[in-house]
Order: sequence, then C-alpha cells, then structure tokens
Amino acid sequence: MAAASQARRLKGPDELEIVAFERGRFTSFSACGIPYWVGGDITERDTLIARTPEEHRARDIDLRLRTEITEIDLDRGRVRARDVGSGAESWTSYDKLVIATGARPIRPELPGMDAPGVHGVQTLDDGQALLDTLARTDGRRAVVVGAGYIGVEMAEAMVKRGYEVTVVNRGREPMATLDPDMGRLVHGAMEGLGITMVNDAEVTGLVTDDGEDGAVRAVATADARYPADVVVLGIGVRPETDLARAAGLPLGKHGGLLTDRSMRVRGHENVWAGGDCVEVLDVISGQERHIPLGTHANKHGQIIGSNVGGDYATFPGVVGTAVSKVCDLEIARTGLREKDAHRAGLRFETVTIESTSRAGYYPNASPMTVKMLAELRTGRLLGVQIVGREGAGKRVDIAAVALTAGMTVEQMTMLDLGYAPPFSPTWDPVLVAARKATAKIRAAAGSPTHPAAPTRSR
Repeated sequence: MAAASQARRLKGPDELEIVAFERGRFTSFSACGIPYWVGGDITERDTLIARTPEEHRARDIDLRLRTEITEIDLDRGRVRARDVGSGAESWTSYDKLVIATGARPIRPELPGMDAPGVHGVQTLDDGQALLDTLARTDGRRAVVVGAGYIGVEMAEAMVKRGYEVTVVNRGREPMATLDPDMGRLVHGAMEGLGITMVNDAEVTGLVTDDGEDGAVRAVATADARYPADVVVLGIGVRPETDLARAAGLPLGKHGGLLTDRSMRVRGHENVWAGGDCVEVLDVISGQERHIPLGTHANKHGQIIGSNVGGDYATFPGVVGTAVSKVCDLEIARTGLREKDAHRAGLRFETVTIESTSRAGYYPNASPMTVKMLAELRTGRLLGVQIVGREGAGKRVDIAAVALTAGMTVEQMTMLDLGYAPPFSPTWDPVLVAARKATAKIRAAAGSPTHPAAPTRSR
C-alpha cells in the first residue's frame, strides 16, 4: 500500500488506475506492534492501523479485500483473483505489476501443530485469535517456540499476561541475529524475568488432549515435555514467493525475489517487488540477504511507487540494523556478525567493552555491552551489537550511519557526538569500542601507524 499511495501522489486517477488485492481484512497495519498489543502495552487493536481501507479507497485506489491472487500470467499481463468468501474467480489485466506478498511464518510439519491453542503472530487476525485463546483458557502455562525477535517479544508479552513461560530454542542462545556471546546476555535477562530458557532443543511435536477439543497440552523435544496451555510460534519466516516461482520469476538462494536497484524484478520490465518477499543487497558483505523488516518494506514501497508513477528512485541496500527489547533490556545490532564476516571471506578483529548509558556518577546510569567487528588492515567497521538497559538500543544508529558511510573505526573515534552527563559518558560507549578496535587493528598490523583507510574516487 506504500507503493500504491506513492504512485497516487504522482499520478491522478485519470492518468493511472490502481487496483490492490489483499487476501486479509486489514491494510497498512504494524505487524511489529502485535506483541505489544498482546502484552497489554497497546490496548486498542486499531491503533496499529496506519491507514484504513476506506482511506485508501478515498484516494481512488481500488482496494479489494479478502481477495487472493492465485496465478500470475506474465505472457498476457494478467492475474487470476479468487474471492476468499465465495470462491469466485476472475482475471484482471495489468500494464505494471507490483508483488508485495510478504513472508509466511515457518510452521514445521510436526504432530499437533494445527491443534487449538497453537498460534502464530503475523497478522492482526492472528493477534486477536491469540487474545481470544488467552481469555478462555484457565491454565497459565505458555511455551514459546523460537527465540528470535518475535519469540523473545512474545515471551515478554506472555509474562506480562501473568503466564509461566518456557522458551524452547534450537540455537545455542536466544537471538541468533547476535553472536552467541551477546545472546548469552539476553539469556540471562530472560531468566531474570522468570522465563525458563531451553536452548539446543529441537521440537519433535506437540502433545494434544485426547478429549473432544484436541487442544495442545505440551511441547515435546527429544529429551523432555514442557506443559503448555497455549503455544506461540516464533520460529521465523520465509519469503512468500510461491506465486512468483510458479510464474517463473527469478528467486535467490534464500527464496526471495531478485530485483534491481529500482526494485524491478530482474529481467521483467513491468514487474516490481518489495518487502519481505524480496532479497536485498547487504552493502557490507556484498551478498544478497533476506531481511524481513518493516523499515525496508516501507522504503521499497516508496521506491516502487515512485517508479511506477513515472518518477525515478533506487534502493541502495541495507546494513542490517534491528533493535528489540525484553522488558527493560534493549537489544540492537547492525552490520555483520562473526559468522557473516567469515562467510563473506573477510578477515577481522572483534572487541567487546562494558560501559554505561550516562556518566557513571549520574543517577540511574545503566550498564551496556558493546561488541564491534572491524576489518583487518583497512580498519573498516563491519558490525556492532549492543545489549543494555535504557538508552542502549538506539545507539546502534551511530554505527548504522558509520557503516553506510564506509567509515573506519579510527574515523569513528573522532565523531562529534552530543554529550552531557544525563545522556552519555564523555566518551560514548560506541566510540569507546571504536577506540579499542583501532588499537587492536594497529596491534594486529604490528605497527603503531594508523590503519590504512579505504580509498575513494570522485
């Protein structure tokens, strides 16, 4: 809908007819806000809706809800639509096609996965279904499967609802988007909230009630069973590209659509794609990645809408910035993890520092840990991870800008950041990490001279 809205800003209904198909009941809503709605931080569902269907239609966008596209006919320039309620099908022709099918939650084909009481949390309908289950369930035991962003956020939401929470995670530590040493800090914080963390555990199936309702009763692994009155799935997502695959459109190694910088699908002049169904360029590693985040999706929509509407815009790629929290613990990362850097064939050094969010003498200064990766020889910043309390998470934006600018860690040490005791120590924690990384790069080079800065051409 961001693409449709941007195209409409550029061209009126007499110049461009816009038809949008949506198989659900809502448009332009914040999926990222669903855990906070379930947890009670947000009390009204509709506050998560940025723009209603009626608002889109008032701008002359022909929005057709509860209508699913079942086939793309590239040769004839048309799509087959099916009314979800009646099953009636029809064809609609197009001159320009935008694919924004998003991603689908991973739901392993295991016994009991479709039992009552087992919930994903991708749409507003999913969130409402989970709240309905919580309202009618007497038990107070919740098991969350997966410990990525959604799993961690949903674990917190269930704690706020008064549930005894167990998180079953197949990784070494929660938050696989962090290196394990940083994930270990998240692990400790979750256990401090009373959450039981079960790592290195693969779910083998769900145990259900033998009675009429067949509701979920436990989550089983190879070694144990964890009692559950409700199960929340937070295993991750995959690009929703079955339609694109069937139409013969190009997909990457992660299953997402491949586009050029204008978000046009490669090799197809009149087809664009954006959001969670595409792969994007990681500008640090130079590789294609699937990073399903609303920030990217909205930018893609703006770019696609500009190009469809006759203007010109490009998407340069991402550095992989994300932030989350578990109660008052803030978790942030940008750039590459160690395994990403190894996979890209980069040689690097890492440093980890402990600091505080404010001057140490200022009231309520809270601890934070910053981990930084820098490339050997050049000293180029490769990635930053931050785990800490209030004021920690958004500091990752300093690193995101530095990564985008291609800065070295030495260059970062001289960034002119804002300082006052209520906001930061004299040396911001990110700059402390940059200083330490600079020293380590110099030591690795066996010389006290500065690391070589990347050359730039004009």
